[in-house]
Amino acid sequence: MTSLEKPNDILTPTVRYRMPSVHPEGRKFVVISAAICLLFALLAWETLAWPMAGITLWVAAFFRDPIRTTPKGDGLIVAPADGMITTISDVPAPRELVGEGGLDEGTYTRVSIFMSVFDVHINRSPIAGEIKRVVYISGKFLNADLDKASEENERQHILVESSGGLKIGFTQIAGLVARRIVPWVKPGDLVASGQRVGLIRFGSRVDVFLPVGTAPMVLLGQRTVAGETVIARVGQAQPIEGVSQ
Repeated sequence: MTSLEKPNDILTPTVRYRMPSVHPEGRKFVVISAAICLLFALLAWETLAWPMAGITLWVAAFFRDPIRTTPKGDGLIVAPADGMITTISDVPAPRELVGEGGLDEGTYTRVSIFMSVFDVHINRSPIAGEIKRVVYISGKFLNADLDKASEENERQHILVESSGGLKIGFTQIAGLVARRIVPWVKPGDLVASGQRVGLIRFGSRVDVFLPVGTAPMVLLGQRTVAGETVIARVGQAQPIEGVSQ
């Protein structure tokens, strides 16, 4: 028996933990915070330097950009955001995503993911395809956990269409602390499932509109991981059940 034939030597892939990098979008904020911290330290203002050091670490953590492993499979829709599932409801599609080349009129299951200031805030595409629409709307900065935030807050609608014609709309919503939605895609761009498409600074929410006849595979209170958690499979209409414990 050769060494490769030994049961303990069967080639199996392994993955080591990798420290998340800071996304370029956030590096300037980390540098600014670190510079202020250094200034306070040089001036011997320890009562300000130590809290500023904590703020610098938090800013670096906020803009962390971990590598994600996206599952592949027919009809899989993955979570576009890290956070908690706060609402699952049947609602009309946003009018900005309806019409020629967009979503059909009708009712869709909306899955809302709330991102706290401690979550990763980089958003990802729920499916592979072509970006068909990117519509920015200015608005208020209400608590993103409120249902009316979908209609009143600053937000950005994105529509992506797969090569098979599946259209998924999702909306980035600014929250009470968030003050800017940063897009990284435009109409015509091709994206992979789980690919980074933008971020929202400092607390926010993302709504996903599931196609008719598709039930969510996530539960209220469940936490999602952007680009990894499967929130639905197209055509699977039987919802799952669970319990908070």
